[in-house]
Amino acid sequence: MMNKQRTITVLGAGYVGLTTAALLAHCDYKVYLVEPNKERLDVIKKGKSFFYEEGLDPVIKLALDSGDLIPTDSYESSVSHSDVVFSCVGTPDNPDGSSNLSYVFAAAETTAKYAKPGLIYVQKSTVPVGTGVAVQKKFAETKAKISYVSNPEFLREGTAVYDTLFFDRVVVGGDDKAAVNTIIDIYIQLEKFRDHIAHVARVPKGPRGDEYIATSLNSAELIKVTANAFLALKISFANSIAILADKAGADVVEVMDAVGADSRIGRAFLNAGRGYGGGCFPKDVSGLISSGLEYGVDLDIMQAAQAQNSQMPGYVVDKLQDAMGGNLRGKRIAILGLAFKAGTSDVRKSPGVAIANKLYQAGSDVITHDPQANDEASHDLRKGILQADTIEQATKDADAVVVATEWQEILTYPAESFAKHMRGTTLLDAVNQYDSTGAVAAGFDYIGVGRGS
Repeated sequence: MMNKQRTITVLGAGYVGLTTAALLAHCDYKVYLVEPNKERLDVIKKGKSFFYEEGLDPVIKLALDSGDLIPTDSYESSVSHSDVVFSCVGTPDNPDGSSNLSYVFAAAETTAKYAKPGLIYVQKSTVPVGTGVAVQKKFAETKAKISYVSNPEFLREGTAVYDTLFFDRVVVGGDDKAAVNTIIDIYIQLEKFRDHIAHVARVPKGPRGDEYIATSLNSAELIKVTANAFLALKISFANSIAILADKAGADVVEVMDAVGADSRIGRAFLNAGRGYGGGCFPKDVSGLISSGLEYGVDLDIMQAAQAQNSQMPGYVVDKLQDAMGGNLRGKRIAILGLAFKAGTSDVRKSPGVAIANKLYQAGSDVITHDPQANDEASHDLRKGILQADTIEQATKDADAVVVATEWQEILTYPAESFAKHMRGTTLLDAVNQYDSTGAVAAGFDYIGVGRGS
């Protein structure tokens, strides 16, 4: 078991890195957090996250005040003192859909320069299968005595603190059994402090069904992308059935409720709507397809899922156009929700942003609102699209409203209040979660995705 005299370095202060560092700093470890971006680092040093994530700010603040979390931009001042390094650097897409591993290799190479003998290097970034073997070769070239393990993350944006504390499984893969056990010990230590951290973060406590899974290195790397790809596949499957339901006059919500009641299938991730987005599902699907091609395997089923997902924002726009007499030009459309999901400010590959841009291209007068993601979305929205600070401002004199993210403040906004501000009567629920009965009672033409007539 590690003790307080030992230290951990976390490389990269994104969703995974900042959450990991902040939480471990409450577990009797001294934790260095390395972030080269000065603007991000300055925000973290003030005790805050530079992105919105429920419960994270108070955890960061308390860890900073205690001196157990040390944000820095220096590998030398952190890695040289550390027994364990968690690599959480970015792995963006290349134009061909493969993963850009330049940050992964740069982080490993820089770590090797300052590593003390016996360092355990933990890859938490989602990487293609075979990456660990390549990194190990680079470590061997430097003659650094470093043990390498893969420890993929499974947290969800919007519930990152909760998911890290009350995990359903921890996967650790590697050739060095002692190193694998040391990383498992870190999570056992996290278990001891998680009720306290949950109290600080003000997140609910969850079940303790923890499972620790030790695997080979390549298996660990393949587990993460396979899990995300399968969940993306479920969403795309639900959306393909939604399009059929629209044609056949069925309700995809009723269909998926009944299908999901089968214990072999489960209801999770069978919600039809405007498609998935974010920094994980699109990247992991394309990355898995690319890995398959690298090994001579055509993953046709994942290519179909990817194609299905890419058409959903356009399908939503087509439904709105049909509902408004075939012409969107000059229509004032309010888009409520820009984050790719509720609970985060992340707009990467956001269907809500895609819908807004497509409507603007069609000649609509588009105004958007998101409770947390307005600033991040401003860079991706087409010039000419307006942003509003409130739902009321966004919907004023609108001909139609599109609910594009499942924020509770949007889903619970009374239909009668929409009606007071709007001049039109079209409400398109692109997430199939707004109260359709209330909308119809308030005089709206309610339109869902896959909800027939």
